[in-house]
Amino acid sequence: MIATPRLLWVGTNPGGGGTETHMITLSRALAEQGAEVHCLVHPQGRIAQVLETAPVTRHFGVFRNSADPGGIRALHRAIRIVQPDWVIGSFSKEYWPLALVSRSAGRPLALFRHMDLQLRPSTRWLLSRWPLRLFAISNYLRDRLILQGLSAKRVEVLANPLHLNDFQRDLEARREQRRTLGLAENDFVVGFVGAWHRGKGVFMLADAIDAAQAVDPRVHGLWLGGGAHEADLRTRLRDKPWHHLLGWQDPVTPWYSVMDTLALPSIEPDTFGRVCLEAQACATPVLGAAMGGIPESFAPDRSGLLLMAGAAVEWRDAILRLVADVPLRARLAAAGPDYARCFDADVIARDFLATLAR
Repeated sequence: MIATPRLLWVGTNPGGGGTETHMITLSRALAEQGAEVHCLVHPQGRIAQVLETAPVTRHFGVFRNSADPGGIRALHRAIRIVQPDWVIGSFSKEYWPLALVSRSAGRPLALFRHMDLQLRPSTRWLLSRWPLRLFAISNYLRDRLILQGLSAKRVEVLANPLHLNDFQRDLEARREQRRTLGLAENDFVVGFVGAWHRGKGVFMLADAIDAAQAVDPRVHGLWLGGGAHEADLRTRLRDKPWHHLLGWQDPVTPWYSVMDTLALPSIEPDTFGRVCLEAQACATPVLGAAMGGIPESFAPDRSGLLLMAGAAVEWRDAILRLVADVPLRARLAAAGPDYARCFDADVIARDFLATLAR
């Protein structure tokens, strides 16, 4: 690896989910660590929008599917212009074109895996046999890939990065937004950030908040996000003024300071719990389900509480425990930023560059 590596990261999905956030965060950090970073992105996508002000060079193209001729032409063009030391990819629909085009150009390939989905036979063959570096974003996902037939030696883990400067405790936002919501200082806010989807445990969490509120009226729910079951959730929480359904918020960061705890109650596996990490960086304790990669996203009993997935009574009791035990809340909150520092994007970027150099 040369002293200043030249990287071409390809990710043409237009959305703004976890995979896109990972690409934005790590590519930005790699550039700040001195790498020359180029990104092939969707011209109207979230990645292109956020990276417009980052120290990276954007190239534009779209892969609508793995055989999209326009995407393949854009990839050929970007490789010809950039002459990268490494080509990097994150989205499964782009794996095969990246593999074929990078190999034809004599450029090494690194792929990230984010989703815990059943591998297609062709994708399993590619990830098992092709000359490439494969990175999973959590130990949980690495184990899952191995269960699907990939060699343990084949799958590396690179932690999900967080740009810590973007996530800080904001006491002014806490005061202002809580006042806007009509909350008293001693009200206790359980926050949820993400997809309002049954698999995320949103209905179980709503029941737990309601049960806790029946015991202690200071308990409130704060809901940021939206998704497939939004209408059902809104109907279920109608005429319950202790629930505040705000939808998607951009930026989300100040709202972590409004919460007294962030809950991630998934009843289906998540490969990681990025919102838990973001909340901890803002000194907000977390309640996380013992499901998938969520336990890797916080320090159980130090920066949050690990709870059984789907157990509404246990979640109710945990909420009431935090309401009543102010010293416990303070201890969990104080430990959060220290844990989040393990995922600092600058550290992860240095580790990634060092790994590619080996």
